[in-house]
Amino acid sequence: MRKTKIVCTIGPASESIEKLEQLIEAGMNVARLNFSHGSHEEHGARIKNIREASKKTGKTVGILLDTKGPEIRTHDFVDGQAELVTGAEVVLSTEQVLGTAE
Repeated sequence: MRKTKIVCTIGPASESIEKLEQLIEAGMNVARLNFSHGSHEEHGARIKNIREASKKTGKTVGILLDTKGPEIRTHDFVDGQAELVTGAEVVLSTEQVLGTAE
């Protein structure tokens, strides 16, 4: 019994049933879906294709859902950038606003 898993991230370039069959035959036994990109509908279609390819090859394939976790993203800044100075207060906002050094 093999304990190591071969995990492949599935996206637009690898979501067709034919490509998934090739990946399964090459040794993939876990299909990873990155929920940071794509819609739930797109991932639903990929899951359907993974299951179909698994059925056609007769091999079991696990599905790993890599869900979007907490994240902090910066947006645009006034003058294109802002310099952070040691000891200065930094304000984080949930609103999309232009950042400044103040």
